[in-house]
Amino acid sequence: MIMSVELLPESTLSDVIGLMVRLVEFAGALVIFLGAAWAFVQFAKAGLKGRGRVAGFNRIRLSLGRFLVLGLEFQLAGDVLRTAVAPSFTEIGQLAAIAAIRTALNYFLGREIAQERAEIARGEAPEGRRPAEGMPT
Repeated sequence: MIMSVELLPESTLSDVIGLMVRLVEFAGALVIFLGAAWAFVQFAKAGLKGRGRVAGFNRIRLSLGRFLVLGLEFQLAGDVLRTAVAPSFTEIGQLAAIAAIRTALNYFLGREIAQERAEIARGEAPEGRRPAEGMPT
């Protein structure tokens, strides 16, 4: 005779994971919001102080990109958690689509961050980007 012990009923597990999903997704949204707020404050300070050099704005963009990448990773983690308990084929397909989109976003953001970092290290303005007339350089 085989005895089966259910430590946590599936409905309770589903509720617990639902709470964890909300917490992880909230953390991701918070990271993105804080990054955007920080970047805006830095942008405003640079503009008001007249230090609107291209390299300064590139550093702000680079930092914002890091926040976006981290926030997207949290969002993807929430999506993975959501499908942890008895996922349907529809949920798996949705996760695959969301993961593909977020992975592509992370890839391109990461590539742009690396490019910006290299340009800052060289002390150059990004290729093809010139400051607008009247903007400080």
